[in-house]
Amino acid sequence: MTRLIPQVNYLTQEHLTGFENYKYSCLDTSPLSIYVMHPFWNKVVTFCPKWVAPNLLTFSGFLFTVLNFLMFAYYDYYYYASSDDHPEYPPIPRLVFALAAFNIFMAYTLDGIDGKQARRTQTSGPLGELFDHGLDSWTAMLITVCIYSVFGRSDHSIPPLRMYFILWNVMINFYLSHWEKYNTGVLFLPWGYDASMLATILVFIGTSIFGHEFWKFELPGGFNAGLLFEVILYVSAMVSNVPVVVWNIIKSYRDKTGKNRSFIEAMRPLVPLILLFSIATYWVTHSSIDIMEKDPRIIYFATGTIFSNICCRLIVSQMSNTRCEILPWILLPLASAAVFSYLIPSYDLEIMYLTAIAALAAHVHYGSCVVRQMCHHFRINPFRIREHSE
Repeated sequence: MTRLIPQVNYLTQEHLTGFENYKYSCLDTSPLSIYVMHPFWNKVVTFCPKWVAPNLLTFSGFLFTVLNFLMFAYYDYYYYASSDDHPEYPPIPRLVFALAAFNIFMAYTLDGIDGKQARRTQTSGPLGELFDHGLDSWTAMLITVCIYSVFGRSDHSIPPLRMYFILWNVMINFYLSHWEKYNTGVLFLPWGYDASMLATILVFIGTSIFGHEFWKFELPGGFNAGLLFEVILYVSAMVSNVPVVVWNIIKSYRDKTGKNRSFIEAMRPLVPLILLFSIATYWVTHSSIDIMEKDPRIIYFATGTIFSNICCRLIVSQMSNTRCEILPWILLPLASAAVFSYLIPSYDLEIMYLTAIAALAAHVHYGSCVVRQMCHHFRINPFRIREHSE
């Protein structure tokens, strides 16, 4: 299958040399993770045969989130299934929500044990971390847009444009964690990750038992379920993630424990993120035919896929200790598409579809080529363990 994808060497020799010298540094201080999840994962990983490659666990977990995305796209493509105002769209079967909860549980568990499996089999290396975090950057979009189907586009929820900014809130906080590592050399795992994964599982379980009607309630002050979901995500980001990221970077400069880059170099990785946000947001908010209302899912998918690509490039830079790209080429087709949508607004939605397809192809090609290049350099197979490591 990989031979069907033409190889492009996206990694330079400087990248590969940096990967050779890379040492994993991570700090997890979440009480939920330390006292609940890690003891559980330590038990689970003992049932995993030692011939199973850690990357296979990682990729399998990712596929569970892809399955959820495809499943909800089939049953609720336009996010009207939970809306009583659109009886032409049947409600999502409760069994689907139960399966979605199982899929998230499996994805979360496999993501939690892949690193432990790597240490058990003595196969830890830069490819595993890059593979793990690279797929996580895509999962951030896949899981978030599935949650929207619980509330949908109803009176007890939020409109698609506000959901778009919620998605950006999730993606920005993910990106900031790796920007933090780019400057400090340490990946500080955010507390919100474990809480959000468990909350997602519980929300899907609750919906499978009580139905989507369970979330159609009103709280004092005009709060409904969708608005409550929105507020919790924004507040948690502003309280538990952004200030912590900024403080950790400041402290690394103060104590001289980080990379100690100049201010301009430290801020450099934020440029592609700002460009992506600016181009995509201007496009969807100035669309003459309001493509956000016509097909929010394709916008979420296209934006999240391009985000994952620029995030992967940041992860490559911080792991190889190289200078981050300031203008990833994947942003150029997006900017061109935005211009065409302005010039020929009647084809706005079709241009967005083409953008999504191009982004998917470009991102899969980038990821496949990077993995193959690293495997060739380190003489390993991404989904197999060498005999001496068993």
